[in-house]
Formats: sequence, structure tokens, C-alpha cells
Amino acid sequence: MDTQGTHRVHLLARMGFLWAALIVVRLLQLQIVQHDKYRTLAQQQQEKIVEMRAPRGTILDRAGQPLAMSLPVDSVCVDPLRIPDLSVAADILGRILGLDSQDLLGKMKFAADGRRGFLWIKRHITADESRRLRDLNLDWVEFRTESMRFYPDKQLAAHVLGGVDFEEKGNAGIEQSLDEDLEGHPGTLRVTSDVKQRGFNSKVDTEPLPGKIVKLTVDSRIQFVAEQELEKAIKTHHVKTGSVVAMDPKTGDVLALANYPTYDPNEPPRHGEDPMARDDLAATTPYEPGSVFKVITIAAALETTHLRLETIIPCGNGVITLFGRTIHDHSRYASLPMEDVLARSSNIGAINIGLKVGDANMYEYMRRFGFGKSTGLPLPGESAGMVRPLKYWQKSSIGSVAMGHEISVTALQLAQACSVIANGGFRVKPRLLRDTAPETPQRVLQPETAITMRRMMEGVVIKPYGTGHRYAHIPGYTSGGKTGTAQIFDHHTHQYTHFYNASFMGFAPVTNPAVVVVVTLNGTVGTAGYGGPTSAPVFREVAAAALRILDVPKDLPDDLPADDNDKGKADENDVAIADLGPSVPLPLVQPNSPDQRLLLGPPAPESPSELAGPMVPNFQGKSVRDVIQESAALGIPVEFAGSGIARAQIPPPGAILPLGERVRIQFGR
Repeated sequence: MDTQGTHRVHLLARMGFLWAALIVVRLLQLQIVQHDKYRTLAQQQQEKIVEMRAPRGTILDRAGQPLAMSLPVDSVCVDPLRIPDLSVAADILGRILGLDSQDLLGKMKFAADGRRGFLWIKRHITADESRRLRDLNLDWVEFRTESMRFYPDKQLAAHVLGGVDFEEKGNAGIEQSLDEDLEGHPGTLRVTSDVKQRGFNSKVDTEPLPGKIVKLTVDSRIQFVAEQELEKAIKTHHVKTGSVVAMDPKTGDVLALANYPTYDPNEPPRHGEDPMARDDLAATTPYEPGSVFKVITIAAALETTHLRLETIIPCGNGVITLFGRTIHDHSRYASLPMEDVLARSSNIGAINIGLKVGDANMYEYMRRFGFGKSTGLPLPGESAGMVRPLKYWQKSSIGSVAMGHEISVTALQLAQACSVIANGGFRVKPRLLRDTAPETPQRVLQPETAITMRRMMEGVVIKPYGTGHRYAHIPGYTSGGKTGTAQIFDHHTHQYTHFYNASFMGFAPVTNPAVVVVVTLNGTVGTAGYGGPTSAPVFREVAAAALRILDVPKDLPDDLPADDNDKGKADENDVAIADLGPSVPLPLVQPNSPDQRLLLGPPAPESPSELAGPMVPNFQGKSVRDVIQESAALGIPVEFAGSGIARAQIPPPGAILPLGERVRIQFGR
């Protein structure tokens, strides 16, 4: 080899060595110096971190039956940039998944034109849809496992449970108020993919932490009966909305909370769905309670005045003028014992009792019973109702409030208030979560007052003329309650209408109440729409089911015969009339009565032609109760002295009683 050839070989060798040296240096740089950098870049290309959604917590009823749970389900997505033929893909996906192919094609073209590599096709597909699509083995279709909220009993307790959106975020009810507890904490999954972004390896970085299990106080069996009976009453009386609340008066546990209309939380809102279907009326929608509120008026009177259940209350023959405002009663009673003011639901009687209680005491007891503030249940949007401060009361407001107007309440608040009577005088906070400890009850009434009120409310059910007679009797159990029929105020015309909020609130058994039930139907009409014939039967069925389910011992014979002679005698006219009538000047309760057990009637008329009155019956030999019942039925005001049996009376039997006068009766033993 000549010198020139040797030089060339050496040059090539040096260049090869230099090239090898450069490669080695580059390898050292890549493998050692910049190892961490390029490893990170490789991981970014080959690996992706996928969030692992935590299973949402299960919601159980008080017996441990699931009311809401989360199940794994497939969802379908695609990369439009990898689809060879968008038209064919749209046709395949639309046919299998039940989607509009043309609409789907438009979405995929829009994503492809925008260079978007991801598009949801359908979320939460069925098992059959997933199987059919997987069998096609399309490499541009990706399945992602998601969690779907499932409500096994469909519409049962829908307003309590609420619902979730596609991201499983609570949007109503317990699902919303306890969303943070239910959703848990997500985990992370590290997925390694090939050049076609097909995953071939995965590793869990952090395990997801499941959501908390929530146990409610609701009993599914009682809830089912409440919803069933409410729907039946709604359809029977042709009204649109209503609610039922069943509660344990001792612990405050809400055993059932039903509303109508209702919905299936498994289904998204549909076009044309009733806009009120998802409203929790029992908690969020206050209304004027009407005559059920007379329970509060009379309880306050027993606590703050000398009035007792046998005290005679003037009822003005059905009309009273209060500070220039004339209020009419549903029936014309001259006077009634206070217990019959409740049983017959006399508006004028309640007004006169309210006047004795006074504005300040009435306001205090309204607040004591829990009105004007929310009960604190974990339900979004719970209303506090409306109790106006005393400074905003008019002179005649006491008359309206005494019979359940100029105040708004929710069914939950009424259940809480009725529990005060049922449990011996304590206000207990309603409870919806079994894991929360009951709050310390607050004393509202003296025990003797609560017992007296139970007896009076029992009279509403068992007395032949009681507004709840024939409707609220529970076979095998004693029960007590109060009907209510409040005229609905039209805010557009600023007048009361002849549509009613028909209610019944009650408890059973009377001596040791185990359940309180409040029923309200909104928008009833006519006498058939009063609280007795509409809401009391719902109370009867729901309370009977609750007592049976709770295994409460019966306190009446099962075969107790019905009193057929009482048919048609019940005083069903319990409507709290709010209309203003013509001005008829009748006096109110006379102050400073020498006998605080007796409220005097109207004074003697001025016209001689009006002096003729009823014939005085013979009260001698009768008990106080018999005298009260007979005089009340005849509309004859009486005044008592002593106790025992009637021994003497003035005027004597057979005499004509001048209008405005009373029969004075001396009792003795």
C-alpha cells in the first residue's frame, strides 16, 4: 500500500474513532447525564395518570336496607383522529347505542376538525350495549368504567335522597347536603401505553377511599305507606300537591317524609315533567296552617291564663268585630267549653282565647314551639316559615294568628310542634341521620299542660261532633289530633280564595304516643275538601301502619264496634275563615271577670223587640260536664259556682232567658 493509501486509511480510522467517541459521549449524555430528563419525557409519552373515582357512599334506611348505591358501569368514548371513516363509525355507534347517527356524525366531524383527540359518545351504557360493542373489537373505541348512582326502590323517599349529576355530585336532598361525606377521596392509576396509545400495563399509585355510609332514620315500610296513601288522597280529591311527615315524638326521628308529585331519581328530568315534582314541599314550602294552629293557641292559654278545658268561651253566634275587622265563623255557636272550641274548631272561640293570651305570650309560645326557624334537618333549602315580630303586628293580628293565619309554617315544623304535646312538653329537634346524637330537648310546656292537650285532642277524634270523628280513628288504638282547613291567600289579587290547605296533625296512642303524623293537601275545594274528610284518613292509615311496624301494643279492643248513630254528626266545618265580612259590632271578651273560669257573652240588646231569648232547660241534678255539653248545644251561656251536681239555677227551668243574660248554676255534693 503506498503512502497516500496509508494516509487515507489512517484518516478514516481517526474519523471512525472520532465518530465512535461522539456516539459514546452522546450515549453517556443520554444514559447518565440527562438520564432523569429523558426518562421523565418517556414516561410522559408512555404513561398517564388516571384518576380512580372513589365509590360513592351508600345510603341506608333505619333497618339497613339500601336506598341509594353506586354500581360500576361502562361509558364509551373515541378518538375522532383515529377513526378511518367517520360516517361508518357514526352508523355503527348510533345503531348499537340507540343514538341519532347524523347528530353523532356532526359531533365527531366537529371534534376532528378541531384536532380534538377525545369525545364522549355515551356514558353509563347498559350491559347489553357494552357486550355488543365489545364483540366488534374496534380499536378506535375505548371503554371507561364509571360509577352510576342507583336507587333500587325508584321513587321511594326521592325527596329525602335527592339525586346526583353525571359527575356523581349531589344536586338535591341528602345527596347534596352530605356530598363531601358521600363522595369519598379518589385514587390514582398509572397506565403504560404503546405507540397507539393502547394500555398494556397499569399500577395503582393510591387506592381510592370509599365514601361514608349514611344511615337514615327513615323506615322504608312506613315511607312506602305514606307515599301510597298520599297519592291516593291526592287523586281522590283532585289536588296537585301534598305532603306527609311521620316522626317519633320522643327522639325526633323522621320515620317518613313524603311529597306529591314525586319522581324517580334514577331518571334525569324529562321534558314536560311537573315543575314541582322535585320540590320537597314538607321542608321548603311554608303555608298558613289554619285551624291546626288552635292547638298552640289553647296550649298557650293553659300555660299563661286561668282558662281551663271546661271554661265557657263566648263564640258570638258566628261573628266577631275585632278592632274594626269583622271575622266570621264556620258555624253559629253562642258559647262553648274550651275543649269543645278545639273539638268543634270554633274560630271565634279561638280568637277570644287568643285575646286572653295576649300578643306577647302568643308570640313567645309560637317561638317556643319552634315556629319561625328551621328545624335543622340536613335538607337543602329548608324554610324557616314566617313569624312576624311583634312590632309588625296589627291590633287585629292576634285574631288571625289564634286561628292559624298571618303565620306560615312547614309540615316539618308542625310535626315538631305536635311532638311537644305528644312527648310531655319537650321540643325535640327532628333527626334524619341515625349516626347523629339527639340534641337535648327543650322544655316548652308543663307536663300537666301536655296531658290536658292530649285529652282535648283526643276529643277531636272521639266526640261525635269532633272535626276528626269518623276519619281519624285507628282500629285498636286511641288517637288524638286536630284538623285544619286554611283559606289560601292569592298574592296577585291580595285576597283569600276558596281553595284550602287541608291538614291533620295527630298522634297515637294517646297515653304514650309513639308516632306523630302530619298530613297536608294543598288546593282542596268545597266542604269535601276540609281537613277532616281529606287529610285525617291519610293520618289514620299511616299512623296505623307505623304502630304495627314499630310493634306498639294496642290499647283498644280490635272488635270495638263503630258508633253508627254518630254518622253525619261530626262537625266537619273546621275552615279557618279569613274573609272580611260586613261590619257587625259585637263586643269582645269582657275584662276583669270576677270568675276567670267564665268568659262573658255579649251584653243585652238595646232594642226591646230583641229581648226574647231561648227557654231555660232544667239543669238540676246534672254534672258539670253534662251541663256544659247541653248548654253549648243549645247556645245558652251559663255561669258556674261550686262543684259536683247542679242543685239550683237562676232563671228557673222553663223561663225565657233574656238575650245577653246567663243561667247561673249552683253545684254541690
